[in-house]
Amino acid sequence: RGLLGKGSVLAVTAYPHRTSPVLRGKWILENLLGTPPPPPPPNVPALKENGGTRPQSMRERMAEHRTNAVCASCHSMMDPPGFSLESFDAVGRRRTVDEAFEPIDRSGVLPDGTTFTGVAGLRDALLARPDRFVATLTEKLMIYGLGRGIEYYDQPAVRQVMREAGQHEYRFSALILGIVKSVPFQMRTHE
Repeated sequence: RGLLGKGSVLAVTAYPHRTSPVLRGKWILENLLGTPPPPPPPNVPALKENGGTRPQSMRERMAEHRTNAVCASCHSMMDPPGFSLESFDAVGRRRTVDEAFEPIDRSGVLPDGTTFTGVAGLRDALLARPDRFVATLTEKLMIYGLGRGIEYYDQPAVRQVMREAGQHEYRFSALILGIVKSVPFQMRTHE
């Protein structure tokens, strides 16, 4: 299942009682693609609880956000990757039907137009363009290793780490070794 199917990722991107395609999609955009959406406008109403005569699927409920022009621009980017994870409940257990007891629609489209279905499809779409994913991962690892944020003057080192890791099929060990050998890591100060 990889990172996207890990219970810790799925739980931190859900509410205690239900999944959240928005939180999950936002997490994917921020942490895997390096393209965080802007903050939501103030006073966004909560998603209505599933009531009425017929329970609605999460996708149907999320459609409300995309009908409002102010919300649609961000939700059209965040929701689709989040829908790919709907086959996992709030704590990461696999499921085949949603709250409305309907089969889960796990299909979506990334901001660049790439279509996918489910976690495996999203993973394949992300790995088809490793440069975006690896750049974000390298920056996140470097932030952790340096104990500070990435500055403009760190970007050549990030690119160097990526180039070297690319020669080794972007293996995680190659990224770590590249970061440890980088000038910013070697010259970091201890506070």
